[in-house]
Amino acid sequence: MSVKNCEKLEKSMVALTVEVGAADFEAAVEKAYKKQRGQIRVPGFRPGKAPRKMIEAMFGAQVFYEEAVNIALPDAYEEAVKEQDLQVVGYPQVELLDVGKEGFSFKATVAVFPEMTLGQYKGLEAPRAEAKVTDEDVDARLKEMAERNSRMVSVDRAVEKGDIANINFEGFLDGEPFDGGKGEDHDLEIGSGSFVPGFEDQLIGMKAEEERDINITFPEDYHADLAGKAVVFHVKVNAVKVKEVPAIDDEFAKDVSEFDTLDELKADVRGKITAEREEAAGRAFEDILMGKVADGLTGEIPDAMVEAQAQRFVDNFRMQIQSQGLPFDKYLEMTNMDVDSLLEQAKEPAARQVKMDLAVGAIIKAEGLEATDEDVDAEYEKMAKQYGMEAEEIKKYMDAEVIREQVLRDKAIRVVVDSAVAVEPVIQAEEPAQAPAEEAPAEEKPKAKRTRKKKTAEEPAEASESAPEAAE
Repeated sequence: MSVKNCEKLEKSMVALTVEVGAADFEAAVEKAYKKQRGQIRVPGFRPGKAPRKMIEAMFGAQVFYEEAVNIALPDAYEEAVKEQDLQVVGYPQVELLDVGKEGFSFKATVAVFPEMTLGQYKGLEAPRAEAKVTDEDVDARLKEMAERNSRMVSVDRAVEKGDIANINFEGFLDGEPFDGGKGEDHDLEIGSGSFVPGFEDQLIGMKAEEERDINITFPEDYHADLAGKAVVFHVKVNAVKVKEVPAIDDEFAKDVSEFDTLDELKADVRGKITAEREEAAGRAFEDILMGKVADGLTGEIPDAMVEAQAQRFVDNFRMQIQSQGLPFDKYLEMTNMDVDSLLEQAKEPAARQVKMDLAVGAIIKAEGLEATDEDVDAEYEKMAKQYGMEAEEIKKYMDAEVIREQVLRDKAIRVVVDSAVAVEPVIQAEEPAQAPAEEAPAEEKPKAKRTRKKKTAEEPAEASESAPEAAE
């Protein structure tokens, strides 16, 4: 193999012209013969036993050339890339120039890692919000905790709006049951609008063990087989329940946390909210700064890098959809999308991500940053503490080189952040007040039974399953 030319093109592309000599090509032809001889029929010879010269005499000397090129070209390309010390990105476009007994030549056009020039990356200014926490913020978080620790209790009275009615129901169309119209022991919040219009209102006034026929006409835009149809639901109320929210006091603090008093719990909640907001403000500060660094980066980014990143975005999205139990092709059908349109949508964020990654790489190079084995071990220990695992266990799931790259990335960002100047955020002028619209009811949070078990101050309660819409 010999490289005849290495030409730099626009947008970090390189064209390699490579020649494979007679000896290497002859070795590839021999391999092609051994691979293909069993598929070639020659009179007087059993399959696979015909000599190479006999086959070439019958079908021409070129009979094995195509397969020989396929065998020799990949190795020749890799050797050429290594010889020219190229950091290639993606796969090459290959053009076969010439092939014959003396060998063959080809042209490979491929993207290479771009040479980027950093702009200013130290001493940048960016707004940073102050992590303020008010008493109202603490009270709101405590109310959320109380909601999560509420419980449902049965009451001996008729159903009212806002109650939870546990019901059995079955729907009939022209006297016959229809698919999806039956349910048992279903908890329905009256006024939630989760069932067909008119259903919940007609339960108001019913008591436990009472049965009733409810007349419903489905909306015109409902499922095709029931749209606009008049049906009858036979309903039995099994129980009437109301939500009991615990009082926010010392007893509540003991129930939901490791603290004995409400004041201690409030202090802990305030600290947690403050830490959350400081972390969020820090991330926003970093994002703005690194965005400025990326904007100041100059150089030609090859399309192949953006396309590869867009593909990674789509692949990650595919895994997210499938992890939720929905086949990806079904999702595409439901959203009237295809993979090509998703890739097109992903190109803009992919371009931003590529430029950000290149900016980080440029800082690492400019600062001569390194990630030592001690740095990697420290990151493993940090992750182990975060996930409540042993560091050796973390190492089984996280490759050391991935951790090393993350350590280097973090160091590069720290160079930018530590030298930056935080300024007060600009407060946007408020829009003129509009007439208040009717507020939609807030979505209920998952409920769980209250227990006396000790737990951390903000451990979420186990969510109950939500029931499907009736007659769906």
